[in-house]
Amino acid sequence: MIRLTVPSIDEDDLRAVREVLQTGFLIQGKQVAQFEETVARYAGTKHAVAVANCTAALHLSLLALDIGPGDCVAVPTYSWPATANAVALCGATPLFIDIDPATFNLDPARLEAALGKRPVKAILPVHAFGGMADMERIGPIAARQGIPIVEDAACALGSSLAGRRAGSWGVMGCFSFHPRKAITTGEGGIIVTDDPALARRLRMLRNHGQDPDAPSSDFLVPGYNLRMTEFQAALGSSQMVKLERIIEARRMGANTYDRLLQGSSVKSPVGLPNSHHVYQSYVTLLPASAAPRRREIIAALRQREIECSIGTIHIPLTTYFKTAGSYRTGDFPNTDDVAARALTLPLYEGIAGADQERVVELLLKEIGS
Repeated sequence: MIRLTVPSIDEDDLRAVREVLQTGFLIQGKQVAQFEETVARYAGTKHAVAVANCTAALHLSLLALDIGPGDCVAVPTYSWPATANAVALCGATPLFIDIDPATFNLDPARLEAALGKRPVKAILPVHAFGGMADMERIGPIAARQGIPIVEDAACALGSSLAGRRAGSWGVMGCFSFHPRKAITTGEGGIIVTDDPALARRLRMLRNHGQDPDAPSSDFLVPGYNLRMTEFQAALGSSQMVKLERIIEARRMGANTYDRLLQGSSVKSPVGLPNSHHVYQSYVTLLPASAAPRRREIIAALRQREIECSIGTIHIPLTTYFKTAGSYRTGDFPNTDDVAARALTLPLYEGIAGADQERVVELLLKEIGS
C-alpha cells in the first residue's frame, strides 16, 4: 500500500520516549518546558504553551481572549471542523468567510467586506495544508479595526511568508502534532505568543486553573486538564531536530508531483509568492468533469493499493453548522467548488519517486486525462 502519510519515526525518537518512561516522571515537567522553548525559538516567538492537541490550543486561545456567548469570530469555510468547533465551544458564533480558490485559504477581500456588516471579536485564519494564508493583507485589515488574530497553523510548522514564520503573525498561533503533520507527538498541540500575559493565562487554563507561578498550589480560574505528557514532549523535541530535513523531503516530493501532473487536467497546489509551503498534504484539484466520480476514483485507487483522500471539510455544510446557520450550497461558491474537486495524494518524507509515478499514472488513467 502506498499510504497517504507515514510519520518519520526513527530510533532516536524511540529512545527519547523510552528514556522518559523509565524515569517515572511523566506529566508536565522539564521535557515539556524544553519542547516549548524549542518550538517558540523556531517559530520566532517569546513563549510557547504545550497542550493535549491543536483543538485544545485553538479553544484555549479563544478563551484567553475572553471569547464567549454573543461574540463572533471570523473563520474560513474550508478547514477541519476543529477550527469552527473551537469557536462554538466558547459559546460564540463562527462568521464563515469563503476561500481563495487558488490557495484554499481565507479570502482577504471577502473578510474585509464581512467585517463591515457585524462586530467581530477575533479572526482565525487557517494556513491550509501547510500553505500560508495571505497574512500581509489579513493583518492590516484586522489592525485597522483592532481585531486580534489567532492563527490556525495546525498544518504549517515551518511555513513562512515574507521571511516570517507561521504562528508569529497573530497574537497567538496554534500548531498540531497529529501523525499527519510533518512532525508528530501522536496527539499534541502548542500555542505560541509574544504576550506574557496571554502565555500565563494559557498555562492556567490548560492545568485546572492553577497559578503557574505560585510557590504552592493555588487555583485562580476554572481550568481544564489539557496538558501534554513528558514522553510526548520528549518525542517532540527529538522530532524538532529533523523538522527541516522532513520539510525539505516533502517539498521535493511536491516538486515531483508538480512535474508529473504538468500538462494534465489535474491542478497542482500553489502557494503565495514569497512564501514557503511545507506540504502537510499535497492537495490537487480534479477537473470539474471528474468531481462527481471522486468517491469512485478514491475507491479504485485504494483497490490498486494507493491511499488517497478528499482535501478537507466544507464546514458550513456539515450537519451541525448547516442547521445552526441555515447554510446551503451556493452561499460559499469557491468552497463549493474546491470541496467537491479536492483530492489528496500520498506524500511523506520517505515516499519513493517510483511510487509517485504510479500514483499519477493510475490517477490520470481513472479520470481519463
